[in-house]
Amino acid sequence: MKRLILVRHAKSSWKDVALHDVDRPLSKRGKRDAPCMGEHLARQGVRPDIILASPAKRARKTAQLLAAQLANAGGHILFDPALYEAGAGLLLERVRALDETWNEVMLVGHNPGLTDFANLLTAIGIDNLPTCGVVVANLELNSWREVEVGCGEPVLYLTPKELPDPG
Repeated sequence: MKRLILVRHAKSSWKDVALHDVDRPLSKRGKRDAPCMGEHLARQGVRPDIILASPAKRARKTAQLLAAQLANAGGHILFDPALYEAGAGLLLERVRALDETWNEVMLVGHNPGLTDFANLLTAIGIDNLPTCGVVVANLELNSWREVEVGCGEPVLYLTPKELPDPG
């Protein structure tokens, strides 16, 4: 079995409107939500073999904050330029090309691609994956190359608003 964890980057800051989109950092809320989400996912048994993330600053930092909370993920982050602004079709291509030794993979990226991909992969039927939102899908497959439309079973959908207040 393979498992995909789809994570939209945490809330970004718009404080400096002159920054290019790829350079926007996390907001205060984003810096709070990502470690809380990582801690919650760790308690749920999420242990990705690898985290693949968009190189955008907000996605990079989200991946790093999540990895710090997840067993087996610290230091195992690859930044893939193709994940920045990737649509569902490109995400499907990237997943089909994953290393077969990885059984649990986390993708940290952007909307609308992640929402569209979650809906393409599973019957979850969400309108919008919010910032730092997570969809975990089990894939009853032996190979990433076998991933196709509708093959995923959503086992967790979680948003930061559903987490306990960190105080």
